[in-house]
Amino acid sequence: MSVGHIEMPALLELDEDCPTREVLDRVGDKWSVLVIVLLGQRVHRFNELHRAVEGISQRMLTLTVRALERDGLVKRTVYATVPPRVDYELTELGETLLVPLGALSAWANAHRGDIQAAREEHDRKSHQA
Repeated sequence: MSVGHIEMPALLELDEDCPTREVLDRVGDKWSVLVIVLLGQRVHRFNELHRAVEGISQRMLTLTVRALERDGLVKRTVYATVPPRVDYELTELGETLLVPLGALSAWANAHRGDIQAAREEHDRKSHQA
């Protein structure tokens, strides 16, 4: 496949068994990405994650870390203390996501103005029609 002047392999297949599609289903939502980035900085407790991820409910954070744990991206460690202490950290597999997420973040920052200008142009044309 050719994208502009860059030759690259097909990024996505259309069938349900596509591994890229499976991964995007997991990390494509805003909560998972934010949790992965935070855990890439250091180990966090649940309440630290909850405070750091603005707008996420406790239930959604619970579902997000459970799904990331199930996929082998996050490790959950429970300590037998009163009250119980639970730490979350990235696994080695989860850490490998930091490079592509960093690249995506760099791309978004580099093209933020371009995207905003395109949106304004689109909206201007839509209102003229």
